[in-house]
Amino acid sequence: MPLHLIKLAVGVNDLDHLAEVQDRRAVLVDGRPRIPLHTRQFPKRAEEILAGGSLYWVVKGSVAARQRVLAIDTGIDGEGKSFCTLQLEEERVPTVPTPHRPFQGWRYLVPDAAPRDLSEAGGKGDELPAHLAAELRALGLL
Repeated sequence: MPLHLIKLAVGVNDLDHLAEVQDRRAVLVDGRPRIPLHTRQFPKRAEEILAGGSLYWVVKGSVAARQRVLAIDTGIDGEGKSFCTLQLEEERVPTVPTPHRPFQGWRYLVPDAAPRDLSEAGGKGDELPAHLAAELRALGLL
């Protein structure tokens, strides 16, 4: 079973804003768009993540979407410090909104704790505006 990562989307207002920010950073790798995510820490369980794992995004206190991790690269910056780049799939898959407390960096997320994709949970019809969905979650109605 693949292992996932979870990370806060700091300064991001909603999924449209996340897409806007990521689209500006997108690069072509072998002719396909990839979203690079730079971090200092290399995941020690990289093989498990690369076996089909995703990065889950926490937006405004709620897990909102996931992106599949396609590659994990390492490098050394100009100051001689190592870094890691997660290459994410361009597609952002909305998940069932799930409240999550703030944290720093990224964390491992076991498959049993990962929110389901919204499409698998019967998410049909028009999507609620992000601010309304957040308010309903805060009231315990979503």
